[in-house]
Amino acid sequence: MLRSLIIAAALAFGSAAHAQTAPSASDIASYTGLHLAAHEGRVDEINRLIAQGHDLNARDRAGRTPAHVAAFASHDDAVTALGTGGADMNALENRVYDVLTIAAVANDPELVSLAIQLGNKTDLITSVYDGTALIAAAHLGHHDVVARLVTGGAPLDHVNNLGWTALIEAVVLGDGGSDHIKTVEILVQAGADKTIGDRDGVTPLQHAKARGYEEMVKLLQ
Repeated sequence: MLRSLIIAAALAFGSAAHAQTAPSASDIASYTGLHLAAHEGRVDEINRLIAQGHDLNARDRAGRTPAHVAAFASHDDAVTALGTGGADMNALENRVYDVLTIAAVANDPELVSLAIQLGNKTDLITSVYDGTALIAAAHLGHHDVVARLVTGGAPLDHVNNLGWTALIEAVVLGDGGSDHIKTVEILVQAGADKTIGDRDGVTPLQHAKARGYEEMVKLLQ
């Protein structure tokens, strides 16, 4: 019963107020300077404003820096210009997301690798769940992103405030399909601890068995 309530709460939060929120139309309409240039991906303008001394880490009303805005807009060149110009790549916006986790949720492997190269830490604690970019990607079955985060040194066994690791989330919040199976495979091959259970001590293998996820069971045995 407790597990069911926790899962229901996680799913509700994941789709409601605590999910990532890209800049709205009204946010964008209010943008000037680096925020506007980042949203539009105008690298020359970003470099010009940096040279003029504009604040690289200025915040919009949701706490987003220009780097967050560029990440939400998938403007890799703009993220590069901001990062190399001195932007804080580990800044967290009001919903506790960094560039790396924004890229992970968007299933953007190239931006994930770029963020890491620019100094975005793979072990940063993000989201209201005290998770990581790896947990977010595993939850969604974004296995290409998971692979890059693992290569980048992301902590495999971090436990969020729901009591779940990336491996548990890939099973519990996944659909048992090929994307989540591949995610589990990558995590297991990387050395994720299969014995870490949830708050009730239920392991990833036990969760997979309970759901009839036969391919995951094979990987976790």
